[in-house]
Amino acid sequence: MTPRNQADALRGSLDLLVLKTLSLEPIHGWGISQRVQQISGGELEMNQGSLYPALQRLEKEGLIASDWKTTENNRRARYYELTPAGRRVLGDEMESWRRFAAAMDLILHTG
Repeated sequence: MTPRNQADALRGSLDLLVLKTLSLEPIHGWGISQRVQQISGGELEMNQGSLYPALQRLEKEGLIASDWKTTENNRRARYYELTPAGRRVLGDEMESWRRFAAAMDLILHTG
């Protein structure tokens, strides 16, 4: 995927990717971007300039919470975790994404 195509694809799904990643375990911001890149086989890279404002927005909306902790490398970092409200929104967003992807698939495979 070209960087431009990747940026366009990520723009509408950043919150979903963050919420899904945090559903696995609490993790710091840099770890979120690394996890997404790892799980996607290197196809998706999160821009730090987009990720951190998204984390702030999601926390303000009550979908995630954060706390300062020490990393594996003995550095202080803000760890984020999903709230119960965030878990509910994640379920809704995943269902919405599945419907969107199914509709796109129908269109792309039409004669």
